[in-house]
Amino acid sequence: MEKAHMVRKPNIERLRRHWDKQAESYDRQMGLAERMLFDDTREWVCSQARGRTLEIAVGTGLNLPWYPAGVRLTGIDFSPAMLERARTRAATGHRRARLRLGDAEELDFPDASFDTVVCTFSLCAVPDERRAVTEMVRVLRPGGLLLLADHVVSTSAVLRAAQALLEVVTIRVGNEHFRRRPLAHVMAAGLEIERHSRFHRGMIERIRARKPAALDS
Repeated sequence: MEKAHMVRKPNIERLRRHWDKQAESYDRQMGLAERMLFDDTREWVCSQARGRTLEIAVGTGLNLPWYPAGVRLTGIDFSPAMLERARTRAATGHRRARLRLGDAEELDFPDASFDTVVCTFSLCAVPDERRAVTEMVRVLRPGGLLLLADHVVSTSAVLRAAQALLEVVTIRVGNEHFRRRPLAHVMAAGLEIERHSRFHRGMIERIRARKPAALDS
């Protein structure tokens, strides 16, 4: 018998406070990773978005400048402080976007609400990433596009060991995981993988997946 999918839940309010505290310095903290690891990933992901687009865990809005002009963007995050930063970035960049509080594991949208769903460098910190992917697929229309990018378990044994050591601290402090593979959940959900790449010794993974016109229930 298959074991039930069990996830040990962190204290959500403590986690929210953690990310609220990170909001002011988040962009600076991400700066090194952007230069050393992420390459053109934000542009790669966001430039493919079309139509009604939902960004999960929009954070401080680092992706906002990369969306095409015609995208009708909704962004959610569970940190109010992060959202305030995103709203400021949207206003400064003259980017129209509906930015609101939300939970990646319980999206407050009807089925098939969006043409594109985006999530970058955030599933690593969602308590139950499989449930989050299931919710993304639910709100995506048949034929819609799922665009994901994240840091994942490395193809290098040495780096995998380093990632495991990092997780001893990062999971406890901010529920941040370095050895997840969202691709497995996307494939299990029945989506067609149209593009997939890994680089920097497999630590960065990018996925473009299409929801079929009809999924088996």
